[in-house]
Amino acid sequence: MNLVIQGLDVKTPDLKTLARLTQANGIEQVRPNVFRLVHSTPHPDVPRLCEGAQLDYGYVPEGQRLDQLGLVVMDMDSTLITIECIDEIADMLGIKPQVAAITASAMRGEMEFAESLTRRVALLAGLEEIALQRVYDERLKLSPGAERLLAVLKAHGIKTLLVSGGFTFFTQRLKTRLGLDYAVANTVEIVDGKLTGKVLGKIIDAQGKADWLNRVRTELELGREQVLAIGDGANDLKMLAEAGISVAYHAKPVVREKTSYAINYVGLDGVLEFFEY
Repeated sequence: MNLVIQGLDVKTPDLKTLARLTQANGIEQVRPNVFRLVHSTPHPDVPRLCEGAQLDYGYVPEGQRLDQLGLVVMDMDSTLITIECIDEIADMLGIKPQVAAITASAMRGEMEFAESLTRRVALLAGLEEIALQRVYDERLKLSPGAERLLAVLKAHGIKTLLVSGGFTFFTQRLKTRLGLDYAVANTVEIVDGKLTGKVLGKIIDAQGKADWLNRVRTELELGREQVLAIGDGANDLKMLAEAGISVAYHAKPVVREKTSYAINYVGLDGVLEFFEY
């Protein structure tokens, strides 16, 4: 195994300490602030030291190449983008704290997602549809490194699926803007230009995300090991479990504990560093 170390500022003393602990054969610089500790042996102190130095790490099998993947599946809110869209929509009504509290509870796994979404959308009843466009135009920002990640995936012919418990209003715009191959989300009912407070059709919840991953994987005739999934909340756990390789991105502890890799400090393109490309 090679130990990949990356961060916003990787200091030489920290690298040397990690190399000594893991009995690495050498330290290779892959890119600025990205290093590979060659032939490392896992050590229990690595997580603590990396957290103290604000470094992301991952033990990577030799020869794990990006072109072995065929599909990358990712969550939208707080993963591909920096915001929780529904919380920002709620802010337009002056009820962001109430909605954000339900969002946070669901992401920690304390509440079933379908229940949380139904409760949150009900609070939005009467909101003008133009508020959704304002959130997209004024508040929605891509996560750092998102565009580079997608560009490299596209260059390697890897398909992309955006699957969200959020709204198609945002996923479809991102699909067009970023050239994503697939995008799936929930549809809020709008009548006479206003949200009714209802969700149309079956809610895309944790199981729905996992089902869509498998649906697209089957369509593309890929093996489980050819799928990478990225998410941040409890609602992503079933989806992450269906992928051969999973990444927790700036995620809740319950997610970090159950994924192949966790990124806590660098941008979304840090996912690429777990592969040779």
